[in-house]
Amino acid sequence: MAKHRTARRTPHRGIQLVGLTAALAAAAGTAAAGFNAPTTSTAGTTLDAAQAQALSTARIERRVLASRDTTRLSLEAARKAAAETKAARDAQARAAQLAAQTALTKRRAAALAAAKAKAAADAKAAAAKAAARKAAAIAKAKAEAAARAAAPKVVLPTTGYHLTAHFGQAGSRWSSNHTGLDFAAPLGTPVRSVLAGEVIQAEYAGAYGRQVKVQHANGTVTSYSHMSEFTVSVGDQVSAGTQVGSIGVTGNTTGPHLHFEVLLNGSTQIDPEPWLRDHGVNP
Repeated sequence: MAKHRTARRTPHRGIQLVGLTAALAAAAGTAAAGFNAPTTSTAGTTLDAAQAQALSTARIERRVLASRDTTRLSLEAARKAAAETKAARDAQARAAQLAAQTALTKRRAAALAAAKAKAAADAKAAAAKAAARKAAAIAKAKAEAAARAAAPKVVLPTTGYHLTAHFGQAGSRWSSNHTGLDFAAPLGTPVRSVLAGEVIQAEYAGAYGRQVKVQHANGTVTSYSHMSEFTVSVGDQVSAGTQVGSIGVTGNTTGPHLHFEVLLNGSTQIDPEPWLRDHGVNP
């Protein structure tokens, strides 16, 4: 039943609204022309000036409200656009920051990898150098050992001694400066050839007393004097350490000792001490 009532009322209300709209238009037109006469709508409804003014005012208010709504919508759209712009900028800034952080992380990782690689290379180089030094030291030691093995063996000419005179020393005991090295030791202490060679002399030699001379492979001759006896003969082949006689007091001497000389090429007398040291023994 409510539907029927609404249906019956709607045409009449529609006519009223049409008439009201026409009346408002007419009133607006009349007011614009300067007339205050009553207004008649298209539906035959007559509006007085107050009604027309009221309708005009209502119409203006609706327009104002519509304008306010439009402004509000525009402001909301502007705020939304600004928010979207800010969000885009923030997102772009975050993306840039993330990219920068990623790049920094990559650079740090690359630097760390490079540092590790350099440390490993340095360690490898250091190990190689150490190995090379060790190998060189081993090779040097082997070469020195081989040289020592290949070099002629040299020994001291006697034992249990003390040195009483040195090469070049002057004194009333000698007609000229001393020509050798004196090893004082008890009578009978063995005298040995300092180096392998051939006995070229074994005889009494005046002031030198009983004397033995041994010639070695390089032409050097060693001489052993003032001995009490010989234990070798001319032509004998002796090794380093072979006994050639014994400590004595024969010849020009004030006590038992061995007068030892070194003669380069069999004739040039040199200081026996550095010669012995050069050959690995220290008198």
